Amino acid sequence: MTSTGKSRSAIPFLLVSLLFMLWGMANNMNDTLLAAFKRIMSMSDFETSLVQGAFYGSYFCFALPAALFIRKYSYKSGILLGLFLYAAGTMLFLPAGEAASYPAFLFAIYVMAGGCAILETTANPYIISMGPAETSTRRLNIAQAFNPLGAIAGILISRHFILARLHEADAAARAGMDASQLRAIQYEELNAVSGTYMAIGVVLLTLLAIIFFTRMPADHDSSGHWDFRATLSRLWKNRFYRYGVAAQFFYVGAQTCVWSFTIRLAMDRLGILEKEASMMFLYSILAFTAFRFLFTWLMKYIRPVYLLAGASVLAIATCAGVLLPDPCLAISSLISVSAAMSLMFPTIYGIALDGLHGSDTKIAASGLIMAILGGAVITPLQAAVSDCAGISVSFAVPLVCFAIILLYSIFIIRNKKTPNHTY
Repeated sequence: MTSTGKSRSAIPFLLVSLLFMLWGMANNMNDTLLAAFKRIMSMSDFETSLVQGAFYGSYFCFALPAALFIRKYSYKSGILLGLFLYAAGTMLFLPAGEAASYPAFLFAIYVMAGGCAILETTANPYIISMGPAETSTRRLNIAQAFNPLGAIAGILISRHFILARLHEADAAARAGMDASQLRAIQYEELNAVSGTYMAIGVVLLTLLAIIFFTRMPADHDSSGHWDFRATLSRLWKNRFYRYGVAAQFFYVGAQTCVWSFTIRLAMDRLGILEKEASMMFLYSILAFTAFRFLFTWLMKYIRPVYLLAGASVLAIATCAGVLLPDPCLAISSLISVSAAMSLMFPTIYGIALDGLHGSDTKIAASGLIMAILGGAVITPLQAAVSDCAGISVSFAVPLVCFAIILLYSIFIIRNKKTPNHTY
């Protein structure tokens, strides 16, 4: 390939990889919103977990329609639609903030997450299609490396533009304020939330315009007649895919649990406020990022499924460390959980899609994105445990999820054998 040809293929790869950064930013800003809404509106952990219910519930609703949309049109069309909805959701934060309405914020988050769901459903298989099948899992891990970069950006944005502007008054102090004083404090806090998200919306619309005018690799499905039921039947009979969807459900549930309550655990164990506690979240994402690159490099020498098994064992051990009474050990274990999680999503994704082609791949990809529903289902479970038994004990919930992922990796090692071992 000529240098010109390489640059033409590199630019679309870079633009699509940037999408991984953008939904990573949304995911992790969402995690900080739990701490923000808990203080602003004096909510319980279970009530704040509805943020994740709206976000990941939207993924479940939008993923399959997104797959059908990109099959009919193209991956580029899916990207443009996803960016538009993502931007529209951020703009809805303004009326939600003006109304000081938690349900309105949840609706804005739902719309924003719908855009993210379309982007994920589109970008993951698009990256896989941009090169030879034997390097697809590694290529996906490279693109996914942009995801934690977005997470870091999201945490820093939240720390400086949202959490730093929260009033230090806790729920008890706010209960003793008169209505006008409380409204004034909440107005400033909610304005910080809505203004930050609207600024992100402007960036999204700019990227949308750039991609619109960029020539992207074509990927239209020209297979003609398509039997949707037959596709679903083939996928259901594929145990490696079916169990992969289940593993992804529990992985996303575990990740969402860990990151949703990182700030809360740091506040509880270290006796600090949200802004300072967000640094523990930042350290977790930095560990996640460093180990994502490390695991991607190791995939040149070790089969991804073996790395997945090892990471699952590490995640179980570190979650157990969070349950221990020593604050320093608990926080260091909490940060280490993120290091163990770093390769799980793209590796499960790549293993589950191994050997699939054409429309089967698009629908299978949507199923794996729909599995993100785990974040909406399992996070409220941890929140309920936290409200009843304490924030530390609640980390037993992601521990169980990681044990299920370990069982999945063992199943793959024992049963799925091919000459190339791309997984």
